[in-house]
Amino acid sequence: MVTDLPLPRRTFLAATAAAVAVRARSAAPSAAGGAPSILVAGGSMIRGSRFALSIEGVMHAHFGAVRRLALVLHATHPSERDAMDARLQAAFGELGLRAVQSLHRRDAPGALALLREADGIFLGGGETFVLLGELQRTGQLELIRERALAGVPCGGSSAGANVIGRRIGTTNDFPVADVASREALGLLPVTINPHHPPPSKETDFRLRAGKIRGYLRFNPGERVLALADASVVRLHAGTARLAAGQGWLYEVGRDRELVAGEPVPELAAASGAAAR
Repeated sequence: MVTDLPLPRRTFLAATAAAVAVRARSAAPSAAGGAPSILVAGGSMIRGSRFALSIEGVMHAHFGAVRRLALVLHATHPSERDAMDARLQAAFGELGLRAVQSLHRRDAPGALALLREADGIFLGGGETFVLLGELQRTGQLELIRERALAGVPCGGSSAGANVIGRRIGTTNDFPVADVASREALGLLPVTINPHHPPPSKETDFRLRAGKIRGYLRFNPGERVLALADASVVRLHAGTARLAAGQGWLYEVGRDRELVAGEPVPELAAASGAAAR
């Protein structure tokens, strides 16, 4: 419960909740036709049974007004989905969300119905190829894209972030399952690389940057958004920003570190168009 938190944290969350409530009443996009509201996280976003303190505020801003959240846990091995469901239920519960349901607890028609009825969608981490393949086979890929482009807040972490991009290309994952194509949701006009090492891990950082630059040599028309653990980029009201942690934008011959809070116009262009 939020009331069990230390006073500074309770005060922080109470202030965030109040601000979100005002925004939700006055300017929140509706599922019937609002601007896309998209969140991607680099991974490792949960500490115990709650979101990491560094990202808790942005998670509340993004999902705090949601009344019914659909969890997409296809990337997790079937034997681990109940446990992942419980962790996310607890973490979103700390944000005040009580109606949180996972697609894996429904049959195929029921899962589609949940995606149509929910006013928020979150895609969890795990194996990217398993996740994208399941979304393609079930028809959920098109439905999630449709709902997100209509204004339903949508977010993903790690593998879930990968499929929010144009296509899966810099996933860090083995191709443990077949996919019809690498084309993904296309809600952000970039390819995404989660779990990017920070510069403080110099060798790992240089190796990852080198791999991404190599990918771009063969795919020069793409950009790669790279995010460290517990880092978040949010597209909301037509503007994309690094909301927490560290991130980098790579393109052929040029890469730069993102600055927290500054607009990143390359991430707001033509959302949804690249995947169609």
